[in-house]
Amino acid sequence: MRLARGAVPWVAVPFAAGVVALAVGVRTADFSWLAGGVVGIIVGLFMLYFHRNPDRKPPADPDAVVAAADGTVRRVEEVEDERFAGGRALCVSIFLSPLDVHVNRAPITGTVSEYRYVPGRHFFTIQEKSSEYNEHTEIVLAGEGVRCIVHQIAGPFVRRVVCWLREGERVAKGQELGMMRFGSRLDMYLPARAVRGCVGVGCKVIAGTTVVARMVSDEQERQESS
Repeated sequence: MRLARGAVPWVAVPFAAGVVALAVGVRTADFSWLAGGVVGIIVGLFMLYFHRNPDRKPPADPDAVVAAADGTVRRVEEVEDERFAGGRALCVSIFLSPLDVHVNRAPITGTVSEYRYVPGRHFFTIQEKSSEYNEHTEIVLAGEGVRCIVHQIAGPFVRRVVCWLREGERVAKGQELGMMRFGSRLDMYLPARAVRGCVGVGCKVIAGTTVVARMVSDEQERQESS
């Protein structure tokens, strides 16, 4: 099993502590040490599972925009957003359960034109206000003909979101971009005039694989509006 970057301490520390506690418990016949050892090993095994990083193969379609996170789509909506031409963006929000893979991936091929860390609150990420007020990162990817902004949103618990990219770095669609350690929401913003959504609320998506939107040309847009 391939693990996410930086996973070793999260896995090794509880597992090693559990093994030591079990050894002490066996030696002293102390139930509390034995119980603590079992808990430590269980936590270590969960961390191993949580930090898994399976290989993903993005679709060959150059117009496809893929999910940046595993999970369930909780919101697909056009919103006002001055960061895009025309002031409108398509927002796709993905909620991650503790059992989902938490490694995030680039939704398009492009260059990291901007990276920003935004401090904030720590509301439960199932609440819509978490999208605006919670601590998060903003990763702006500039591709050919489209721009995508990814928000990794921290939740109320460990509150750790990690981005592995740097400004100016070139990334391929489906490439690993970071991880949300016990964070549970990721928002994607795309220019509303340049894409068409392909998923709805309740859809299960897989990072780097599931197509959540497709880019459309000006000609296609005119045909659809006529």
